[in-house]
Amino acid sequence: MAALSQGRMTPERTGSTRTVLVDANVKIFEGALVVLAAGYAKPGATATGLVAIGRAEEMADNTGGAQGALTLRVRPGIFRFDNSAAADAITAAEIGSDCYVVDDHTVAKTSATNTRSVAGKVFDVDALGVWVEFK
Repeated sequence: MAALSQGRMTPERTGSTRTVLVDANVKIFEGALVVLAAGYAKPGATATGLVAIGRAEEMADNTGGAQGALTLRVRPGIFRFDNSAAADAITAAEIGSDCYVVDDHTVAKTSATNTRSVAGKVFDVDALGVWVEFK
């Protein structure tokens, strides 16, 4: 493709939300940690190969539907999720480090011997949970 020979209006997106296709036979609740598996949205779960993309902005019930039959709005940003327990609990020492998906509302300090996917970066930790940054 040749270089521009005149100015053009290049499209822009703000990145405040994205719309993704929902995987077959899943239900994603509003506020859930959302991951992509092979390009389709699922609720967060302990598994490898998932890409965490943010928080569900609405519910999507595709429990009887085909892959991609529904769409879901997902917001990247910084959101508080539940902290794991015992040795996998995240502390202030993990701020700035990766955290890992346990389920659609919980994150952990470790990958549990490479059985969990990265959720995002630990932004902060408080008494109510872990603030996770999604890009």
